[in-house]
Amino acid sequence: MSDLLLIVAAALWGAAAGALLPRAAYRFSAPPGEPWRDACPGGHPVRGWLGRARCGACPGAGSSYGPRALPLVTSTALVCALLAAATGTRPELGVWLLLAPVGVLLTVVDFRVRRLPDPLTLPLAGAALALLGIVALLPEHAGVWTTALLGALVLGAGYCVLFLVNPAGMGFGDVKLALGAGAVLGWYGWPTVMLGTFAGFLLGALYGGALVVARKAGRKTAIPFGPFLIGGAYLGLLVGAFAT
Repeated sequence: MSDLLLIVAAALWGAAAGALLPRAAYRFSAPPGEPWRDACPGGHPVRGWLGRARCGACPGAGSSYGPRALPLVTSTALVCALLAAATGTRPELGVWLLLAPVGVLLTVVDFRVRRLPDPLTLPLAGAALALLGIVALLPEHAGVWTTALLGALVLGAGYCVLFLVNPAGMGFGDVKLALGAGAVLGWYGWPTVMLGTFAGFLLGALYGGALVVARKAGRKTAIPFGPFLIGGAYLGLLVGAFAT
């Protein structure tokens, strides 16, 4: 398969996966401490987790709820296309394409309600390590599974320390998410782990600074850090895959 066909196929996969995310994004976007949403804004039951966020019992424009599908489709397609361009035909690309929609979903939910759902963060780490363990048995892979495991443990432990030092500035959901981020970054080695970690904190600092400059937040205003942890891991993964 040529590089262009691979990128197009990855983008189509991302678009299809992104189209299934709106309902899950709505249901998971419940404030911390509250159960996952099981009804639309009109009070009608919402069944299932994948698909459009639309209620057939609500009239007209009120039938749509949650995030719009187009931004999710576009962003997931772009994320997957860039992963394919950086990774090429190496077998770990399949892992990145499977995990990417989960990362997009977590980003949306954390931005909406500052919550990283356990049903997504912990399975993400387990799936990353399990799938990379399988990839490590295949020819032409470019990473090391033991470093992925150690990366998950080290990054998770580091975020746990930050949480214990300043619980108001770092949620425990970020600690759980760091396990998965450390696994995917560790696959390409310790320089990639350091790059992805630094990029996450830099993105978070730039976002917080921009809010302060725009007078939409104060210096002590808490912001959702999950999206920047994911964004940093994504940038580190792209560099690691391209450079390996």
